[in-house]
Amino acid sequence: MRHRPAFETVGGYAIYEEFAAGGMATVHFGRPLGPGGPRQVVAVKRMYPHFTRDPDFLTMFTDEARLAALIRHPNVVPVLDVVSEGGELSMVMSFVVGESLGKLLRSCRDARRRVPARIAAAIIVDALHGLHAAHEAVGEHGEPLGIVHRDVSPQNVLVGADGVGRVLDFGVATARGRMQTTREGQLKGKLSYMAPEQLDSGDVDRRADIFPAGSILWEMLVGRRLFDGASEAAIIRQLLDPEVSPPSRYAREHIHFDEVIAHALDPDPARRYPTAAAMAADIEDRVTPAPASEVAAWAMDLAGNAIERRALRAARIEAAPTVEDAALPARPDAVPQDGFTVDSGAPPALAEGSRTLEMSQIYFDAAHAPPS
Repeated sequence: MRHRPAFETVGGYAIYEEFAAGGMATVHFGRPLGPGGPRQVVAVKRMYPHFTRDPDFLTMFTDEARLAALIRHPNVVPVLDVVSEGGELSMVMSFVVGESLGKLLRSCRDARRRVPARIAAAIIVDALHGLHAAHEAVGEHGEPLGIVHRDVSPQNVLVGADGVGRVLDFGVATARGRMQTTREGQLKGKLSYMAPEQLDSGDVDRRADIFPAGSILWEMLVGRRLFDGASEAAIIRQLLDPEVSPPSRYAREHIHFDEVIAHALDPDPARRYPTAAAMAADIEDRVTPAPASEVAAWAMDLAGNAIERRALRAARIEAAPTVEDAALPARPDAVPQDGFTVDSGAPPALAEGSRTLEMSQIYFDAAHAPPS
């Protein structure tokens, strides 16, 4: 008889295995508790225990959820709930089948490939629309919140299996009325993607998110990180006095992006695009972004096995009659893959050549698979 390991419960959710991890938290598969309740899988972001002892980090985490919950847009991963129980803080988000742009770009570099121009345009335009929604977010009384993400990077752009790009993780966002404040001298965000003014004075507005968007676009087109160096000091020097080669220097067909990159990466915020929507519109005027189906096929080609495994696992959780049945059985031959344990009794990843299979079919297959 197989032993099913006890799953954890946090608030009104069953928490299963981890499938991603970041600087502050791990992210797990989850499902609402309760007989006859909804079965839809959710992503539960759980703060690392040592952060729960730090009031500043606790406040940052709750701020992230409070702000993100106010943003409702197809290009932002929705926050559904915040749970505080037993000294632990968790944020419940919609589960989106896909892969981070950071991992997709790493796969491209490993394969010595660049992102096709139309796909790069589609992903960054989606991200810009999501950022614009955040920048324009208002409070319950209609007051502007002044949200700035401050951590726009490939790791915080999710490319869905549906071909849609989504922004996530507002953990270092700043907004008027925020409880959490930055400690003196403390930088927030990923150094290689910071705007110069974020390093210099820390006084930022929405244009500070335009700069890293330009850096990400350049990276997708050229195939390497724009601001990189042997030390943090070297990267800081590059950011404070950026010298950016136009993308057409590396591939002539990218000439349509040269002015976009120069405008987005101007060290003076006053000379950048005034809004993320303006940058998105300029890109769309110059290049026709790839349709979502083309972006989806590209992502599946690079990370199809990992994406399919997560989709299958999510479908099994949703299809299980109870939360207990959704727990992974303990098997000596289970192996860790892509950040979570895959039971070899689960349906195998789809074979090579099947990347064009619709994700709805993947869910259907998993939901109707015989029990292991």
